[in-house]
Amino acid sequence: MNLGLRGKKALITGGSKGIGFATAATFAKEGVQVAIVARNPDELEAAAAEIQSLSGQEVVWISADVSIEEEAQRVVEEVNRRLGGLDILVNNAGTFAAKPFGEVGTDAWTADLDLKLFGAVHFARAALPHMQAAGGGAIVNVTAVGGKTPSASSLPTSVSRAAGLALTKAMSKDLAVSNIRVNAVCIGLVRSAQIERMWQAKAPDTTWEEFARDPQHNIPLGRIGDAQEAADVIAFLVSDRASYVTGTSVNIDGGMAAVL
Repeated sequence: MNLGLRGKKALITGGSKGIGFATAATFAKEGVQVAIVARNPDELEAAAAEIQSLSGQEVVWISADVSIEEEAQRVVEEVNRRLGGLDILVNNAGTFAAKPFGEVGTDAWTADLDLKLFGAVHFARAALPHMQAAGGGAIVNVTAVGGKTPSASSLPTSVSRAAGLALTKAMSKDLAVSNIRVNAVCIGLVRSAQIERMWQAKAPDTTWEEFARDPQHNIPLGRIGDAQEAADVIAFLVSDRASYVTGTSVNIDGGMAAVL
């Protein structure tokens, strides 16, 4: 299927590894001009080189702290200058912070919300005039299924992710007049550096395949997902094939969540 992405310009936060990297590589293979953002310049440079080797497309990389509004503005302006516009934004930057309510201090709440909620807000606000000038665009906020069904000891992450879902719905209504679609993907257990650390901590004597298919994960499809599977859904959501899809969320969790 032709996704109609060739020639589009995309910015992906948290793009040096995991779902962000897989999404950037998928976009580049579809002919998208891609810029990736993260904090670590060495990881960014290596990721950009690998994506270029996979796709033949040069990748712009910019080191920044996405939780800082001025940094988001700087990044978007540089991407606009170097790529000649901005059509797609994927707000993917984030970490997993999960503790019982009583163990989460004010600084932890602030840091999590600054990164996951306000990071998305800052980048979307900075990108908005460029997408309006282009006649439209697409934004995907990468959240987690825990934002829909928070479990015990899932703070502050589950609250930040829930806020990201509310942000997605509200933005989709406000930005539709500018032909800008806003959707979310809710990630369950998908292979990442964090999940691999969990594998090494809990079952170091097993192979990845054995760990991924452990019934204790309680995943109806019977396995942990792959970052490429998330990237494929994101690519569809920002493509012309999803031109009438906005204000919705898609669970990428193998059926694990108890809600739609």
